[in-house]
Amino acid sequence: MDSDTVKRQRHPTKKEKTRSITYRLPVKLVEEIETEAMSHNVSHNVMARQILEKYIQWDRFADKIGIIPVPKKILDTLGMDMDAKEVNEIINIIKPVIKDTVLFIKGKYDLKRCIETLEDYMRASGMKSDHRVEGDLHHFVIQHELGSNWSVFTEQLLKEIFHEFLPDTKMKCQTTKSTVIATITLGADFSEHDY
Repeated sequence: MDSDTVKRQRHPTKKEKTRSITYRLPVKLVEEIETEAMSHNVSHNVMARQILEKYIQWDRFADKIGIIPVPKKILDTLGMDMDAKEVNEIINIIKPVIKDTVLFIKGKYDLKRCIETLEDYMRASGMKSDHRVEGDLHHFVIQHELGSNWSVFTEQLLKEIFHEFLPDTKMKCQTTKSTVIATITLGADFSEHDY
C-alpha cells in the first residue's frame, strides 16, 4: 500500500446540529470523567460525548443481543489450541449471530451494514481497526493481538462475509499473529457508512 495513494475511510463527520443541556451528576462521576478526559488529552465535553456515542452505537444493544465482556486473556488462551476444524465450527455458529446482530442494530442486512457493525464491535471491544481505500481496492486492517489462530479465524470469517455478498470477488489477506489486512475490490465510491 503506497501511502501517497491510500486514503483512510472515515466515519461520516456530518455537521450535526447541537443542543446544550445540563445534567446533575455526582461530583465523583464528574471528576472521573474529567480525569479520563485529561489522560486522553480531550475536553470533558468531548469525553462525555464519546461515552454517550459508544452507548448509542453499541452498548445499548449489547445486553439485548446477548454480548458479554470476556477478558482478552481468556480469548487468547482459548485460541492457542484451536485447529482449522474448530475455527470452521465457530464461524458456522457465529455467522447467523452476526446476521441477527446486524438486522437488530441496523434494521437491514447487507454488506455495508455488516461491515459497519463489525467496525462498531471492534471499536467497542477495544480492537484497533482501520479502513483504507486505494483506488478500487479497500484494505480492512484489524489488529486483534490474540495470536495466530485468531488471525486465521478473522481471515476466514471475513472471507465468508465477503463471499456471501460478493461471491465472484476474491479477497486477499496478509496476516501476522496479531494483525489481519483483508484487501478486496469494492470500488472507489464504496463507503460502509453510506446506505
